[in-house]
Amino acid sequence: MNAKTRRLTVEIFRFNPQDPDATPGTECYEIDESPYMTLYIVLTRIREEMDASLQFDFSCRSAICGSCGMLVNGRPMLACRTLTASLPQHIRLYPLPVFELVGDLSVDTGRWFRNMVQQVEGWIHERAPFDPDAQEERMSDDESLAIYESDRCIECGCCVASCGVANLKPGFAGPAGLNRMARFMMDPRDARDDEAWFDVVSNEDGVFGCIGMMACHDVCPKELPLLEVYAYLRRKTLAAGFR
Repeated sequence: MNAKTRRLTVEIFRFNPQDPDATPGTECYEIDESPYMTLYIVLTRIREEMDASLQFDFSCRSAICGSCGMLVNGRPMLACRTLTASLPQHIRLYPLPVFELVGDLSVDTGRWFRNMVQQVEGWIHERAPFDPDAQEERMSDDESLAIYESDRCIECGCCVASCGVANLKPGFAGPAGLNRMARFMMDPRDARDDEAWFDVVSNEDGVFGCIGMMACHDVCPKELPLLEVYAYLRRKTLAAGFR
């Protein structure tokens, strides 16, 4: 073993909620660190070489699918883009809070995001029935760039897991929900006006439920400008309220 090679201790949360006899706990695994090793590589080696029962999620390995979000030493991160070289020798891995636990490090983010989309009606409300023969609608470069910026969200759940309000209040739309609201409020193809959005956004489950800790902004793996998003939502809803 190279003198510079670290022996990592990986402490992993283990619990199968489907097993009535299971109790939550942690298990430690030791593994030799290699150059450019990510947590995804660590977990894959543990599952393939040490414990085939370990549950965790992955898909793209490119920080695009958002499947591998987890708490890494208490901070929500993506396993596929987190290098072990940036972490201490003892690494603690836990599942993301807020979401329903499937098992070990695997959580069901899909159900939370589906409910959130229904809550904020996160889809385009058409002005008129779809006409396949109509000319394609155009929008300005500024509008398209603003929408694209919000659309970069990969729904990994890291921002939601870091949100103090979302951890305490199940009905809160969360950072991802507020970002989705802003995305459709900015879309000129959406038929809703500011007054129609007011009831969705300007309540304690919307933007005014945010207490401004901004941990979501700090942990977002895509570095979305969530601070600007919340400011935009507050300006729009306050203007609609005064009108």
